[in-house]
Amino acid sequence: MHFKRIKNLREDHDFTQQYVATYLNIHRVVYSRYENGVREIPISCLINLSKLYNVSVDYLVEGGTDNDKIFIKPKTGK
Repeated sequence: MHFKRIKNLREDHDFTQQYVATYLNIHRVVYSRYENGVREIPISCLINLSKLYNVSVDYLVEGGTDNDKIFIKPKTGK
């Protein structure tokens, strides 16, 4: 699976691969493989990337939503 959005988000934020890799506590080469679809991204990294960019995990995953907003279901008064 290729994750174009993580590359686009990284470039939109003017982050280097090294910066994001350090944030994720992984090697830059590993992060590069995520961006290029050579290696699957663990869910823990997807969660951390969603926090870094303030987007939903679903938005990061190709085939997921095109809406980059995080939705929080309101509590019902029951």
